[in-house]
Amino acid sequence: MFGAAGPILVVAALVTTACQPDRPTVAAPSATTTPATAADKTVLQRDADAIRDVGITGVQARLVAADGSDTVVTSGVADTASQSPVSGDGYFRAASVTKTFTATVLLQLVGEGKLTLDDTVEKWLPGVVRGNGNDGTKITVRQLLNHTSGLEYPNPYQLASPDDYHRYALDVPPPPEKVVATAVQSPPTFAPGTGWRYSNTGYLLAGMIIDKVTGTPWYEEVDSRIITPLGLKHTSYPGGAVTIPTPHATGYTRWPTGGLVDTTDNRISGFAAAAGALITTTADLNVFFRALLGGKLLQPEQLAEMKKTVDTDAEVRSIFPGALYGLGLFSIELSCGGRYWMHGGDIPGYKTRDGVTDDGTRSVVVSMSTLLQDTDDHQIAQENTAMTLVDHALCRTGNK
Repeated sequence: MFGAAGPILVVAALVTTACQPDRPTVAAPSATTTPATAADKTVLQRDADAIRDVGITGVQARLVAADGSDTVVTSGVADTASQSPVSGDGYFRAASVTKTFTATVLLQLVGEGKLTLDDTVEKWLPGVVRGNGNDGTKITVRQLLNHTSGLEYPNPYQLASPDDYHRYALDVPPPPEKVVATAVQSPPTFAPGTGWRYSNTGYLLAGMIIDKVTGTPWYEEVDSRIITPLGLKHTSYPGGAVTIPTPHATGYTRWPTGGLVDTTDNRISGFAAAAGALITTTADLNVFFRALLGGKLLQPEQLAEMKKTVDTDAEVRSIFPGALYGLGLFSIELSCGGRYWMHGGDIPGYKTRDGVTDDGTRSVVVSMSTLLQDTDDHQIAQENTAMTLVDHALCRTGNK
């Protein structure tokens, strides 16, 4: 669902009812000013171990309380051969968490008066989205960011087996323009604004619009507007690099055949560009989400726009009850009442889940260095245990 490579993950189904673009969200309960407690760490460790026990080689989780105190736990091993411990400061591929960075930059540009959310794709990228029923004059920037454009996403990497992975892992990714050109060869899933379907194509276009508006590559804008001001020294765009910085856990993928496959080194994230290319750490992601929801990156009007949500689809809601989508953020129900904000990321070798309260005062990030793709039951178990960790961390109900 949140994957950079598309076909390896569950793909959201077509929405059959109209979206509700101005539907308000329910604010998550504010975190207290109480620092993280010993009980918090006990529950976080228990939940990380539960993720490990469904077949994940390595887990690192970081909870940041309202006073800024960190609680870090790890579980499993960083590498199955050496059995070395997982680093709580390890790097990983963020995959689709990148979308929140991209949406933030576009909303900053909106706040600066350089474009509007109602601008069409055609205005900024004339002729790019045209043909086979696709029409850039009818798709807005807002619809790119909330997945209501109807644009399809091409799947060049049919990653259904280890052989597929090794066939494509080191390919030089095509430029976003070429990926989009392939996407518009397929008819849209629905007319813009009449449905919802998770699509990386919209975020490739968002990155291209950033390029056009600023005259600077999207990743340089992310760096100058978010990474550098927040001091995210461990977050970067890898470009064409194959490896990721150390320390990092070896990333594994389990397909129906081939057992546990090392999928750490590849260029697959480059294909997703503004939709899924960044590398980061749990510490940096917590800083980012807390700053974003705390109002440090966007003006109040633009943050309010980011929080305007639309309905997702039945498949997404079956995984995340009541899930809604804003502009680069999911709104998810908390078991203790209210909602929180998140954006996950899935890519061969790594899976990330996270959450932050509505006021940005309490957040959690969990990185898993295995992506289970062998059976539906295993995928669901990984998803459920990861989301349980996030829910407990934000609700504090797991302490009881």
